[in-house]
Amino acid sequence: MTSPTPPSPPCGGSTLALLLREIRAGFWTRMEAELRAAGHELNFSQYITLKHLAEGTASVTDLAAVAQLNPGAMTRLLDKLEQRGIVARVADPKDRRALRIHLTDTGVAIWRDINHCGQRVRERATRGMSDADRDTLARLLTLVRDNLSSSES
Repeated sequence: MTSPTPPSPPCGGSTLALLLREIRAGFWTRMEAELRAAGHELNFSQYITLKHLAEGTASVTDLAAVAQLNPGAMTRLLDKLEQRGIVARVADPKDRRALRIHLTDTGVAIWRDINHCGQRVRERATRGMSDADRDTLARLLTLVRDNLSSSES
């Protein structure tokens, strides 16, 4: 006689953190593969930077935070994108010491193409989910993020 299988324990903190890390790595890997397949030599951090700039101009500090890079690494990333004619840096009219970064016409054209890569990766990641499941997943992950970023104990 075999004993019944015990129920699975609820998702513990370390298990949840590991799962989220694996999901993040999976997104990065899939995104970079999609970008390569579409003929773009961009990494995930560059994709995130272009995605943010598609919404308007930003500072180096803003972009570093979005891409989760230190400002020095973001400056090097922007140097590469600028050399390729994808982004441009201009003096901030409100603070001449600061720079604002924006997409060039070439950058806008590239963004239009690579945005489809992102859509394909998101579709793959949520394959088999209903629209309601997708909404629930996004709502729950947003709650986890907000709980962890909250200053409350």
